[in-house]
Amino acid sequence: MMSMNEHNRPEAFLERAMAQWGSMVYRLALNQMRSPQDADDVAQDVFLRLHKDRTTFKDSEHLKAWLIRTAINRCNELRRSAWARRVVPTADADLERAMKGSSPAARLVESEVWDAVGRLPANMRLIVHLHYFEGYPLDEIARMLRCNPATVRTRLHRARKRLKLDLEEEARHDVAEPA
Repeated sequence: MMSMNEHNRPEAFLERAMAQWGSMVYRLALNQMRSPQDADDVAQDVFLRLHKDRTTFKDSEHLKAWLIRTAINRCNELRRSAWARRVVPTADADLERAMKGSSPAARLVESEVWDAVGRLPANMRLIVHLHYFEGYPLDEIARMLRCNPATVRTRLHRARKRLKLDLEEEARHDVAEPA
């Protein structure tokens, strides 16, 4: 009988993967779940799955794509769970407080764009995040999401349109209300 360690990846591999891609997995999870606690859970689950998975990665980009796909799947699983249907989402103020001390994440959460992106439907929010925050080209996103590139382009176009309208409306609202 083999010991548990013989079935799992070496610690050094996991440490390198977490150092290189941990913040990206967390940002993606935070973007999708809108809760620091859920994002922590998703990121932890993703790296636990990596620890147990036997996939042979061709290169760093292959590993990154695997982590993104696994994070997306875990977010979807968590959203569909009975637990998620019973839990009250964290208020935006709680989210911002939780993000203090993590400078790139804090800057992201404090921006008006973060709020506007957060109001998009999950499928549009994911594409916006992968394209603008993680820098993926649309064809690569389509491959990761296992959908037609035209679908990704359409969702991104619609997301941009909604974001533009939302941010313009917010700007008009800010001008209408004196500070």
